[in-house]
Amino acid sequence: MTKIHRNLVVAVGAIVRAVMQEGAYADREIGRILKANVQWGSRDRAFVAESAYDIVRNYRLLRHLAGESTEPSALLAALYVHRAQALPAQDIFAHCDEAQMQGRLKEAADHFALLHSYPDEWVEWFRTDYPDSYQRELIALNEQASLVLRANTLKMDRQQLKEALTRSDRQVEFADLAQDALVARQKWNVFQDPLFRAGAFEVQDVSSQRVAGFAQVQPGQRVIDACAGAGGKSLHLAACMRNKGRIIALDTEEWKLEELRKRARRAGVACVETRWIRNNKIIKRLEKSCDRLLLDVPCSGTGVLKRNPDAKWKVEEKYVQRVCEIQQKILEDYHKMLRPGGKLIYVTCSMLRRENVEQIAYFCARHPHFHLEEELSISPAATGFDGFYMARLVLE
Repeated sequence: MTKIHRNLVVAVGAIVRAVMQEGAYADREIGRILKANVQWGSRDRAFVAESAYDIVRNYRLLRHLAGESTEPSALLAALYVHRAQALPAQDIFAHCDEAQMQGRLKEAADHFALLHSYPDEWVEWFRTDYPDSYQRELIALNEQASLVLRANTLKMDRQQLKEALTRSDRQVEFADLAQDALVARQKWNVFQDPLFRAGAFEVQDVSSQRVAGFAQVQPGQRVIDACAGAGGKSLHLAACMRNKGRIIALDTEEWKLEELRKRARRAGVACVETRWIRNNKIIKRLEKSCDRLLLDVPCSGTGVLKRNPDAKWKVEEKYVQRVCEIQQKILEDYHKMLRPGGKLIYVTCSMLRRENVEQIAYFCARHPHFHLEEELSISPAATGFDGFYMARLVLE
């Protein structure tokens, strides 16, 4: 067994403490620690990142196994017990009672929220919305996310991308649920990959990739992506439109739009224009101007725990209520940008009905000139990918 150096345990502990006690985001904190320790080899870097993510993901159970200790070596020892792995025979674990931890693990077997490390509140949310499958969904959301690529068809299709990656000894396979998706069999630093730098692919989950097809865009259309962020969906829409037409990407955060501009240059996308929403005038100027309006609204993120496990410890009832209000306001203010005959596509990466089907039902009741054409809920338990909801409304 490879020796675990004390400095790596300290690093894992620093990440977990920052996330669980100081409210930091796990991905950013891990990135910060790795950037500060460039001397670490790939094995050490993987150990720190994977251990930190797994401890955050299973924090409630691991603290229970560790006798409520938050000491890094105790949490790491609990992680070994949880994985059914023997505890390394090293001094840093000398104070950890493996048999006692195994006993506590057996005690937790009858308490679903404790065993699978969820706040009780989260289990009740899912039990209410998915009475027959809530346990399966929550267990699926605890699994590590797959590395999924989206072939940029402006440069090569996914068959060509797969062949190019295979020549570089990267093993990928087709994903049936999205026509441009490839799932990696092993992870690597894709952002340093020459094919990524050449714009041949983006990293994007299968569920997220399904949005562009659901939007039913056509070359030559005028599309507004009103909550564009860093633009993953804008870039996919551009590829579906074969770079013909116009996509106006809006966001309230200018730095995200700058990232979109960088990504668009790399991808060879020329039909995307970015506009920073500084005030309501931006929205008013675009009234009745687009054929498709994509509203990928802020949400609780309850469907993307695979990649953001710390969200389960940050998202509480008050937060969900607040994002529901934001969603309603965005629908109310932004729908005016759609021209008659156009289609509004509402998207969340949430699993909660009040952000999804109930939100759309409320909007349609207030605006009877919109009718629901189709809605789609993507189940992590059924697909192995992120939980998503999308609805397509037609403006008569």
